[in-house]
Amino acid sequence: MSRTSSAAPAPFWRDKPFSELSRSEWESLCDGCGLCCLHKLDYTQDGGAIVYTNVACRLLDIDSCRCMNYKSRRDFVPDCISLTPSRLKSITWLPKSCAYRRLSEGRDLPRWHPLLTGDASSVHKAKQSIRGRAVAEERAGNLGDHEVEWPEI
Repeated sequence: MSRTSSAAPAPFWRDKPFSELSRSEWESLCDGCGLCCLHKLDYTQDGGAIVYTNVACRLLDIDSCRCMNYKSRRDFVPDCISLTPSRLKSITWLPKSCAYRRLSEGRDLPRWHPLLTGDASSVHKAKQSIRGRAVAEERAGNLGDHEVEWPEI
């Protein structure tokens, strides 16, 4: 008589390399924080760093922290970066809390991640999103006036 293991299978993000994830698995890694959709200032040519602002991309809904036109976003924001497994290593400005970054660095998802909590709003409840902290692009004015140093970035 054979015994069956009662151990649950490992979650897909612990079990598969990025290159083997389905599109839906890849997309589900996004926690919906909105941090990557903030404008950034690039001072690297002057020996500095990339600096975040609290100014959201014009397509980002600053309350839900989701893109209002995700599928066609590059039609409206041509410099919007499409994050793919092959491009991940070259995109160095992802927030420290980002699931894609964390997993690529050999770390696990943060405890508040929606895939762990089963709650899409857990990122907001944990105060890890831009909700309540971002400015809409059309109201911002000079980006240099909006530089931020949030701990999760």
